[in-house]
Amino acid sequence: MDYGMLLLGVVLLVVVVGLGSSATERRLSRRLERMERKLDAIVAQLGVTVEEPGLAEVTALLREGKKIQAIKTYREHTGADLKEARDAVERLA
Repeated sequence: MDYGMLLLGVVLLVVVVGLGSSATERRLSRRLERMERKLDAIVAQLGVTVEEPGLAEVTALLREGKKIQAIKTYREHTGADLKEARDAVERLA
């Protein structure tokens, strides 16, 4: 049995499966972004305010000048990634 060909086949399989899952993740991410935009539009149209979890704590940290801690707290409460949290905290500041 040619183990080199077997190893090459396994590597190709892993790459193909990996590419497929990242494409799926990108597709799901784009779909989620579209849904979030639609929900934001509905909330704005209805005039409803949606309180982010932990926002009071984040605001208090900003008042104390603890921007990094505020970003960390925002991430902990919302599950946002670093960029999303930084952007949100900067909007609050």
